[in-house]
Amino acid sequence: MRFALSLLLLFSAARLAAADLTAVRVWPGYRTAESFERISEFFDGKENTSGQTHIRSQPATREGFYFLTRIKNPGTPLADVRVELSVITSASADPKTFTAFPATTVPSGSHVFQIGLTGADWSDATANPVAWQLRLLTAEGQELLRTQSFLWSQPAKN
Repeated sequence: MRFALSLLLLFSAARLAAADLTAVRVWPGYRTAESFERISEFFDGKENTSGQTHIRSQPATREGFYFLTRIKNPGTPLADVRVELSVITSASADPKTFTAFPATTVPSGSHVFQIGLTGADWSDATANPVAWQLRLLTAEGQELLRTQSFLWSQPAKN
């Protein structure tokens, strides 16, 4: 009985911590592959993320449209977090949702994530999304965080 109660409290605490995630700020913008290069990469061949977490829709490609997102997590680290990014472009009023991002961990405290639509998912350096919505989900699909642009929150006009 104590074991079951302990598990219940553990999962409840994780759920409460998840509810406390906040997006401090989101900076959308296009980045070239060269903008990620650091001098250390020249020596060891490994990407230097400067303490940020880079999550790309096409991990082999760096160039693309990124949502630099600072997330505050006052609770314990959250593992196996999924990213869902929806965008509306000038080409279509219908949202396109991207979910093929690798799972990540949201550490405790404040942390920066570079969430990028790369490769074939965003090949036009001059294009900008009209509106966007970013969600973080558990592996089971429970929403941990939702943040969106101002235009995403506006009702559609016919």
